[in-house]
Amino acid sequence: MRTRGRPPHPDVLTPAEWRTVNAVRHGLTNREIASLRGVSPDAVKYHAANSIGKLGVMDRMALRQWVGAPSDSALTRREPVKHEEQVVNASFQLGPVGQISRTVRDIAEAEAWYGKVLGLKHLYTFGKLAFFDLGGTRLFLSQEGESQKSESVLYLRVPDITQAHDELKSRGVEFMGAPHMIHKHPDGTEEWMAFFKDPEGRPLALMSQVKAT
Repeated sequence: MRTRGRPPHPDVLTPAEWRTVNAVRHGLTNREIASLRGVSPDAVKYHAANSIGKLGVMDRMALRQWVGAPSDSALTRREPVKHEEQVVNASFQLGPVGQISRTVRDIAEAEAWYGKVLGLKHLYTFGKLAFFDLGGTRLFLSQEGESQKSESVLYLRVPDITQAHDELKSRGVEFMGAPHMIHKHPDGTEEWMAFFKDPEGRPLALMSQVKAT
């Protein structure tokens, strides 16, 4: 006899719950997540509540700081760095600027201006997000939303986002959320980010590309 309901998922969270957790760690509200995913706010609340219960964290704030990745993620499957190859604290350095963000009033207008007027190379557009190439540094344009600030954000490349996150936290850096995957390319390469604050409370971010093995 088959039991009713969905079969148990092999990972600690379902794919829908992982998408919700990553969006929460990115700082999005339930309404923004619902709009981005094309689901209802109640569905987002349901997935968030399920995730909090499964992971054993206290609340949404704790969920935002929870560190973890799906079992099939390239970050999880990556070979661990050998002890002798690890960057010691004294020599730890952040990488070059990989991305700069700006908010715009209308993404279609901005996409046309930056692409056709300035002649920047257009990389891709997702909904209200557009990306251009600035000689190897990405320009990230986003249409203003309820939780976004107008100030630009510097995204710093690092080879190992988990290691960089842990090292900076040990130095007293305040992170707004744990490292989380924001996009998976068709070839399986994953884009991971983690946002933190400077002494004035302005946002910066770590960014890392993790290639599928």
